[in-house]
Amino acid sequence: MGDCVFCKIVSKEIPSEFLYEDQICVIFNDINPKAETHLLIVPKKHIPTIIDMEEGDEKIIGHLVSCAKKMGEKLNLPGYTLQINVGEKGGQEVFHVHVHMMANFA
Repeated sequence: MGDCVFCKIVSKEIPSEFLYEDQICVIFNDINPKAETHLLIVPKKHIPTIIDMEEGDEKIIGHLVSCAKKMGEKLNLPGYTLQINVGEKGGQEVFHVHVHMMANFA
């Protein structure tokens, strides 16, 4: 946890502009966007991967999806992709569970 970049962002050790924050998660722009809109929805609880989820963590994951819905409405997005990469072989680069929310409208 000590070297986790998302934990440092959540605790505000690394400055980031939150588009949304509540008791469970934060939402901010991806610094290397892969889409016109590319947000990261990150739980405040450090869970390295979906594989590492504990009993009760499903409520956190559900909350992340619910927050994506709210953000989509707030940004008036007609559609978007939600993506969770799981483990190194699944493309996960930061080992703190997070949801990518991406949308392109060219």
